Amino acid sequence: MKQPLAPPEILAFGEAMTMFVAKEHGEMSSVENFQRRIAGADTNVAIGLARLGFHVGWLSRVGNDGFGCFVRQALEAEGLDCRHLHIDPAHPTGLVFKERAQNGVDPNVEYYRRGSAASHLALSDAEGVDFKALRHVHATGIPPALSSSSRELAETILERARNAGATLSFDPNIRPSLWSSKAEMREVLNAMAARADWVLPGLAEGRLLTGRDSPEAIADFYLERGARAVIIKLGPQGSYYRGSLGGIHSDFTMPGVPVDKVVDTVGAGDGFAVGVISALLDGLSPREALQRGNLIGALAVQVRGDMEGLPDHKLLVRLETTLIK
Repeated sequence: MKQPLAPPEILAFGEAMTMFVAKEHGEMSSVENFQRRIAGADTNVAIGLARLGFHVGWLSRVGNDGFGCFVRQALEAEGLDCRHLHIDPAHPTGLVFKERAQNGVDPNVEYYRRGSAASHLALSDAEGVDFKALRHVHATGIPPALSSSSRELAETILERARNAGATLSFDPNIRPSLWSSKAEMREVLNAMAARADWVLPGLAEGRLLTGRDSPEAIADFYLERGARAVIIKLGPQGSYYRGSLGGIHSDFTMPGVPVDKVVDTVGAGDGFAVGVISALLDGLSPREALQRGNLIGALAVQVRGDMEGLPDHKLLVRLETTLIK
């Protein structure tokens, strides 16, 4: 695929894996047939923003293998700019296997990512990034959990992007199994959140990371450390906002969008992030941003797959028009 001449306006980074989703119900040990897809919280958000018309760059590593080739082709087919997706000849592409979701319950997932190409991300991978061209950077807590070199890269990207004038969003996306201790996880992720403009934790994540219980107290924890706005995912109940975007301090709860049948909850938080980030970049108000986040999060849980429910711009406009009416 021919690379666009203009550098990306949005940058996302992390690990994209080849995912195998069970085609029938049952435990992993009994499943014989799988469907190949891509997986990754960071890529879900990148794909969602690209579908809405943003020029999104993807920074990562994949192995010099068929799985890495598949990941690149899948991301480019979604419209991502993969000029910063590097091939690592020494390490493999990460893999993930996922059971088929039933009755809206989170499916069992098994990862094979230890020693993957993406876990060897380093400062050198950002050498070609035009930070002055960036309008926004989205980060999650997954890259800093992969390795010390990937953590250094994540911290440097946020610092350089902020210095260049880009806005920053941060979703903790905590993966406790990737960390050596909860204390280290809290310290690193809270430090990254403090660098961001918009912090988007889930309620359970916020409680674990801050030690505070209520949405209001969790939001204050990050606002006191430098964030401009904290947007907390409340699941079916909707979302909570506290911050000073647009120079006006406010806090409110936005009710969730009703869903008749939940099919697969994986990726709902990423869909919410797509809605909030895209709306704020579109110049919409915090209330409109949370409304869009709730809407796309609701779309995500009604289909099978991590990012299959993310809408394109045309569908989003139609749905938002209907919702407003």
